[in-house]
Amino acid sequence: MWNFAPYGERQGGKVRVIGLTGGIASGKSTVARLLEQLGAKVIDADQLARETVRPGQPAYEEIVREFGAAILAPDGTINRKALGGIVFADPAARRRLETITHPAIGRLAEEYLARYRASSEKVVFYMAPLLIEAGVTSRVEEIWVVYADPETQVQRVMARDSVSRDEALQRLAAQMPMHEKVRFGRVVIDNTGTLEELEMQVSEVWEREIAGRPETGNNEREVEK
Repeated sequence: MWNFAPYGERQGGKVRVIGLTGGIASGKSTVARLLEQLGAKVIDADQLARETVRPGQPAYEEIVREFGAAILAPDGTINRKALGGIVFADPAARRRLETITHPAIGRLAEEYLARYRASSEKVVFYMAPLLIEAGVTSRVEEIWVVYADPETQVQRVMARDSVSRDEALQRLAAQMPMHEKVRFGRVVIDNTGTLEELEMQVSEVWEREIAGRPETGNNEREVEK
C-alpha cells in the first residue's frame, strides 16, 4: 500500500509537495532543471545522498566498514562508480547500502521540507529516483513520473556512464520497471523525444498544473506526450 500526504494537511495548507521520479536515465534531472527555470524549488535526493556520504558523516563510516577501502577514491571520498559496480550487481549489497543511506537521506529531506513549509513557497518538488521503491511516498501529495522506454534508458546509461550493455541492463533491473512506475504518476512526462519537445511538455504542464491551477487537490491523472 502506498501512502500519500493529503494535500495541505502535512504542510498546514501552505506548501504543495510533488514527488518527481522516473527510471534511470529517463531525464528526471533535466525536467527538474526546466522546472527550476520556471520558478520551482527542487529538493534533489541524489544531492542529499552525496551530502550524507561525505567523509566524516556517520553514513560514510558505515559504508566504508561495510564495503571496504576499495570503494574509496584517492582523496578519501567514496568512489560512486566503484560502489555502484558492487551494488548494481548484487541485490543483497544494494539493500545493505540502502539500509545505511535511506534513513540519513530521509532526515535531510525532512529538514529541507520543514524549511519550505515555514516559508512562503507554494510548490516544492522532491526529486527521488527511488521515491516509490523506498516507500517514502508519504513525503508528497502526488507523483509526477518522467518516462523513457527501456531501450532509450539503456542507450543513455551506456553513453552517460561509459558502461557495457549488460551493466546498463543491471542498473535498469535494480529499479521498478517503467511500465509499473508510470501507474503511480498523476502526471507522466514522456521524455523519449527531443529536448525541445521535452521543454514544450514541461512548460505546458507547468502552466496547467502549477501556474494556472487553484490551490486545491486534483487527483485526475495526466499523461504528457
